[in-house]
Amino acid sequence: MRKRHQTGGIKKQRGRWIGMWWVDGGRKSRVLGLTKKMSKSEAREAVNRIVTEENAKRHAGRSWRFGEFVNEIYVPYYSRKWKKSTRENNVNRTSNHLIASFGDRELSSIRRDELQDLLDEKAKRGLSFSVVDHLRWDLRQIFEMAIGEGYVQLNPAQLLFTPKEARRRERRVMTLEEVKQCLELLDLRERLIVKLAIIAGMRPGEIFGLTWGRISDTYAEIVQRVYRGDIDTPKTYQSVRKAALSCSLAAEIEAWRQFAVDTKSEAWVFPSERMTPLSKDNCWRRHIQPRLATVGLGWANFLVMRRTHSSIMKQLGVDPKLVADQLGHSLDVNQNVYTRVSVEQRKGAVEQFEAALVM
Repeated sequence: MRKRHQTGGIKKQRGRWIGMWWVDGGRKSRVLGLTKKMSKSEAREAVNRIVTEENAKRHAGRSWRFGEFVNEIYVPYYSRKWKKSTRENNVNRTSNHLIASFGDRELSSIRRDELQDLLDEKAKRGLSFSVVDHLRWDLRQIFEMAIGEGYVQLNPAQLLFTPKEARRRERRVMTLEEVKQCLELLDLRERLIVKLAIIAGMRPGEIFGLTWGRISDTYAEIVQRVYRGDIDTPKTYQSVRKAALSCSLAAEIEAWRQFAVDTKSEAWVFPSERMTPLSKDNCWRRHIQPRLATVGLGWANFLVMRRTHSSIMKQLGVDPKLVADQLGHSLDVNQNVYTRVSVEQRKGAVEQFEAALVM
């Protein structure tokens, strides 16, 4: 039987805050204070202190195995800051690749070369650079926490590196001609969705999470997203923003509004037949990707479209800070991850350099 993670929670009961937490499969509770004298955040802090003290008593002197530490200490703690989507990905990755290899090993017995061997093996088996690099990062954070808890003295993952054999995917972007070709293929709804991705640089979850009350003549206000059918907050703090809309894009949104069954403020801009947010995957597989495949653009996806937005903006000489703010991420990510510079642009740059030499 799998043990429950010991985490804290609160509830109101008869004018009092009640703290609740799990210990060895059983639930404990305690009165924290009166609701009129204690705020919700203060109640959360109080139960977190109790849980921390309980953990310290329970774990004192214990010799931890890697899998136990990850499942009982690392995941419950960091889950408090991870979004649901991040938690699912992180738990699956650590379970399938790290716990599967080191689950029964004592934390203090694991050595750096073993960890590097694991990363080397994962790279040789064809895992992408991104996955292997995340595993390296996971290991460093897990052992940093183990040091902080006093269960190990040194971090064997500190000097790990991502093997050069790890497979890197080509970060493709669409050309202006391919963008035009793509838009000509699609019907009004799908064309509008793709334009919001390419021209406005919005993430798919942000597009399908739009409600009519968040659309103005000049921008779309991003305050939520849809992830696997769940309504969630935007991906990062920087993702909460007002994404600018061009005049023609705003006009197309208004044209789409004429076909909407419900245009109340809280109604979805792109609803399903059940009036829930339209499924990104269903829309892509059924209505967008098949059309693009007919002209050889089947490789494109929503990530390619956001990357295309950043790259074409660069090509047009737009201030990188403006592009980063439009996309909802940092300038560093915009420049180093999303923006691709074509050979033609680079050739023009070296031609300018050579011309400067002979002036």
